[in-house]
Amino acid sequence: MSDSGLVQVRVHGRGGQGVVTAAEVLSVAGFHDGLQAQAFPSFGSERMGAPVVAYCRLAKAPIRTREPVMAPDAVIIVDATLLHHVDVFAGLAPAGYVVVNSTRSPEELGLADLSARIGPDRLQVVPATDLARRHTGAAVPNICLLGAFAALTGAVSLAGLERAVHERMAAAIAGGNVAAARAAHDLVSRKVVSTDV
Repeated sequence: MSDSGLVQVRVHGRGGQGVVTAAEVLSVAGFHDGLQAQAFPSFGSERMGAPVVAYCRLAKAPIRTREPVMAPDAVIIVDATLLHHVDVFAGLAPAGYVVVNSTRSPEELGLADLSARIGPDRLQVVPATDLARRHTGAAVPNICLLGAFAALTGAVSLAGLERAVHERMAAAIAGGNVAAARAAHDLVSRKVVSTDV
């Protein structure tokens, strides 16, 4: 993260996977943590399954820039099928963070070089779709990945994230999404602690 306290996040996925919602919820979580925040999407062809990118900035000071995030501090990948079809890591900071939704290892995903470059503790692969299905009954991993992001980066708190989910989502689905986010947060927290030992 930058010395100025600015954290720039790019979220990659496909239409219908909650990419835009993820960026919005992340910005609201930052707001609840006392940060300045902004979030906005970038659509290509607006159709189900098409690649979608959304951006979020969090900072302690007012955010003056409004352009797309070209040099992210963190990248969240909702759909791992994009890894070798879209340059999801373009501009990633040398000490950046990456969260990928997959049940496969970084090596199986072809990310061994990235892991070596940014550090294995900064690249986390999370079975977010499975966790989301278990806790919500739906295969929409976006909020689950935010729990993983919070644990990995500390950019937002789990409490702020939970509050944002309850504000943004209907009560019928908010509880399950919070449970999925907590599960991913716990999973990544255990992984990061084990790599630090």
